[in-house]
Amino acid sequence: MRRIGKRVYALLAIIVFFFAGLAFLAVQFGMNGAQWATNRANLHIYSGGAIARAGTIYDRNGLVLAETVDGRRRMPGGETLRRATLHAVGDPQGFVSTGAHSAFRGRLTGYSRWGGLFSLIAQDQGNDVTLSIDALLCRAAWEALGGRPGVVGVYNYRTGEVLAMVSSPSYDPMNKPRNIANNPAFNAVYLNRFLHGLYTPGSTFKIITAYAALEHIPEIDSRSFNCTGRFATGEGYVICHDRHGKLNFERAMVVSCNSVFAQLALELGERRIQAAAERLGFNQAFYSDNRMPVAISRFPREQRDRLELGWAGIGQHTTLANPAHMMVLLGAIANEGRGVAPVLTRSGVLGFQPARTIIRLDPAVARRLNEIMFADIDAYDPGRRKTGDLRLGGKTGTAQVDDGRPHAWFVGAAQNPQKPYAIVVVAEHGGSGLTVAFEIAARVMQAIG
Repeated sequence: MRRIGKRVYALLAIIVFFFAGLAFLAVQFGMNGAQWATNRANLHIYSGGAIARAGTIYDRNGLVLAETVDGRRRMPGGETLRRATLHAVGDPQGFVSTGAHSAFRGRLTGYSRWGGLFSLIAQDQGNDVTLSIDALLCRAAWEALGGRPGVVGVYNYRTGEVLAMVSSPSYDPMNKPRNIANNPAFNAVYLNRFLHGLYTPGSTFKIITAYAALEHIPEIDSRSFNCTGRFATGEGYVICHDRHGKLNFERAMVVSCNSVFAQLALELGERRIQAAAERLGFNQAFYSDNRMPVAISRFPREQRDRLELGWAGIGQHTTLANPAHMMVLLGAIANEGRGVAPVLTRSGVLGFQPARTIIRLDPAVARRLNEIMFADIDAYDPGRRKTGDLRLGGKTGTAQVDDGRPHAWFVGAAQNPQKPYAIVVVAEHGGSGLTVAFEIAARVMQAIG
């Protein structure tokens, strides 16, 4: 009897392990089935290392960006359009991970958990994907960048739909350069700088310092400051780009006075600046609503001395910002404090859900910041000749870096309810935020119409 009992227990153990293995396999298949089925080794999908059989990729207006014709992948629209949309559409080889060819390849190939690739193999039919981008706006943004490395992003801050996602350098995926691996002109070309880039933010970070000041210094709008061209922290000087003399808080933001914002950073203190930065999205991981990760903007939690805190308060020191995050932040300021996640597919397709809030600000503070940044643009664009009826508000940044000329930034958002768009521009080593990044942004916003 004992021998029979041991055999029963052994059999039961085998059965338990068998079904546990089946359960584990089922879970892994559910999680990774699409990735396994659409691996580059699958000759039903790939030919010569490039995707050959898949659905059509459209922009938001129905323009064909990629399709399969006679068993080959084709990307119409011309070289400039392909370069401008590379990091949204991707390349047939799948090197650009944020492009639809990689990010949505399960849907493009018609994969389903129950049928696998049956529809593609049996019917030669995948699924189409409609992206949120406006391809012609991307082309206008690409042309406005003028060959500079950098980023232009535009999105609807109410729906989250990304209208433009341009990352430079780029290349024509239908005529890939042979020297792409060792040509400095293509440095980090597969990287989507909009979603995954990190840059010293320069004066665009003054938005965060201003937010903290509006929250914690009740009399801030009635305060008077004096700029002599540098601010003494007690441990060194924060240098301003001008001698502004006497000015109030709003004027300090308009002229981007380093002295005033370094002073405010010291007055607020490390804890409040850190809290404001994190409330506004720094040190926080977030994803697009298509589960695509966005690089984490960094305001390191560290003990800074007074000089370091002064520089950190104006967007220098060790601070790094992601362009997509800064665009969402400007959208939140224009949207009564609600910042929504970027969405890369058109409303109503690919399981689109209502806009998901990822940043939430005090509405009263957001409204005041909006007013101040509207005054900023009045100073940059008298008479609104460049920005028209958008009622654009925003902030420039000229971020000093160790490896060359400053990065030129502009972040802004339209206050026209019919055109609820936020924009970010970064021109790497472009120099002045005002004369370079703002001019690029103005051209792009004009192209929206």
